[in-house]
This record gives sequence, structure tokens and C-alpha cells, in this order.
Amino acid sequence: MSLIEARGLGKSYGPKRAVDGLDFTVRPGSVTGFLGPNGSGKSTTMRLMLGLDHGEGRTLFDGKPFNELDHPMKHVGALLEAKPFHPTRRAEDHLRMLAAANGISSMRVDEVISMVGLESVARGRPKKFSLGMGQRLGIAAALLGDPHTLLLDEPSNGLDPQGITWLRTLLKHLAGEGRSVFVSSHLLQEMAVLADELVVIGRGRLVANGPVAEFVSASGLGTVELSSPDLATLVPALEDRGATVTGSGSTVTVTGLDAVAIGDAAHELGARLHQLATRQATLEEAFLSATGDEEEFRGMTQ
Repeated sequence: MSLIEARGLGKSYGPKRAVDGLDFTVRPGSVTGFLGPNGSGKSTTMRLMLGLDHGEGRTLFDGKPFNELDHPMKHVGALLEAKPFHPTRRAEDHLRMLAAANGISSMRVDEVISMVGLESVARGRPKKFSLGMGQRLGIAAALLGDPHTLLLDEPSNGLDPQGITWLRTLLKHLAGEGRSVFVSSHLLQEMAVLADELVVIGRGRLVANGPVAEFVSASGLGTVELSSPDLATLVPALEDRGATVTGSGSTVTVTGLDAVAIGDAAHELGARLHQLATRQATLEEAFLSATGDEEEFRGMTQ
């Protein structure tokens, strides 16, 4: 198992601060989603973690930086760009070359080709691969050393719905074995069902690091639908407790108080409740709320 500790990561391009003092932790046994708006510094951060870009700070994988690991592919598997291979070298030969360079058995090549579903094109040349097939080959390379840590930048790009489901199942399985899985994605609905924890950044700065449920709950965007024939008595009491109540008639929407607090208030007042239904915020809603001011590229709105 490998704990990832990123401390003080920073990178500037001229006057532009691409990554700014990032500190976060990725725990073993979990899938940690890496989220941020376009231009927020996610890819740069992942390159800094592996020492591929010069910058500030350092990242430790079980106490060691990447460049001090013996046979690093046996410790950390990475996919940082689409189609990271020579276009005319056969897929299996590409993997055999990486295996030989890292002291990995050639038998492992056949194993990972099977794991990613590329048996029928193993002898094919990647220049003819679709983006999705190229991603599968990149994932195979990341898995080649049977590493305890995975860093994957947008691995679902180019995958069809079946491929995304396959990838989700694979990553959850690997995390279930005690590995650390750090994966970036723009697919927030997919990340909501894939990730256990999150690292969220905006304009190169840390926005959040922790469990998905805590991030969503902290957004304060959850609502409670309330139906009662005694709203005339109940609504002012809820507003006195800090709630915002919207709607009319016998059914209203309450924000700022949870169902337990609303139920307790109704009990104290002797108000009747006909319905009390909680609607949790989505990860997408929480993400947009947390990073709205950190978005670098915005289109015009009418």
C-alpha cells in the first residue's frame, strides 16, 4: 500500500501561476478523484508529482519521491496523455520494451493485455488505434508493474459507455486491493459513482481534499421538501432558525436546515407534517458552487 503526500507543489509559466502551493493526501484503499475547471492545473500537478516538470515542492510515495524509487513502474503506474507510445511499434512490443526496461516478466505483458481487452489487436500498430483503444493500451502500460499506486489523467477519454463501466469496475477493484488510485476526469456524474475521496483545485490552488460525501454536504445545497397544513406557523419558526423557505401552497422547499432540525421544530410547535423529503446535492452542483469563481475560461451568456 502507498500513501501519496503532495506538499507545496508549485509551478509558474512566466507571470502566470499554474500551480500554487498545493498540499494534499491520497490514501490507499480508495479511488481519489482529481477535479478542477479547465486550466486549473490538474495535468501540471500530476507531472510535478512525478518529477516530469521542474517546480516547487515534492510528492512522496510511501516516503520516497518518484525519482528515488527502484524500478518505479513496480511502485507507480501512470497515464498522463492519450496514446503515449510509438505509432508503428506493435502494441505487445511496446509493452515488452517497457517490461524489459523495468525488470518485469514478459508473462505480465500477456496478463495486462487481457486485463484491458486488447487480445485481438495485440499485434496491431497503435497508429491505427482509436482513442479508446489507445487509452486501453496506456492503462495496460500503467498496470504493467502491478504497482500499488496509479496516477491516471483523464483515462476515460475516448471510451464508449461500456468502456467507462469497465474502467470504473477495474479501478474500484484495484482500490479494493489496497492500492492508491488517483484519477482526474471531467465526467462529474461518473466521478460521483467512482470516487471515494476528492482533491479539488481551482486556478492551481486547493479547494478541497476529503471524502466525496463531506464535499457535497459542505456545499449546503441540499434541500428538504416539506408539506404541512400548518405552514403559517411552521415557516416563521424555521426562518428564525436560519432556514430559507421557497414555494407556496401546502408544499415548500427548505434550505439551511436538515430534515431532523425541521422535524424537531415541528414537534416543538405541534405542527403537522405530511411530507419531509431530503434531496441531496449532486457532485456536479457542489463542484460548480465550489469552483465557480475559479473558472479561467468562460463563455458569454445571453
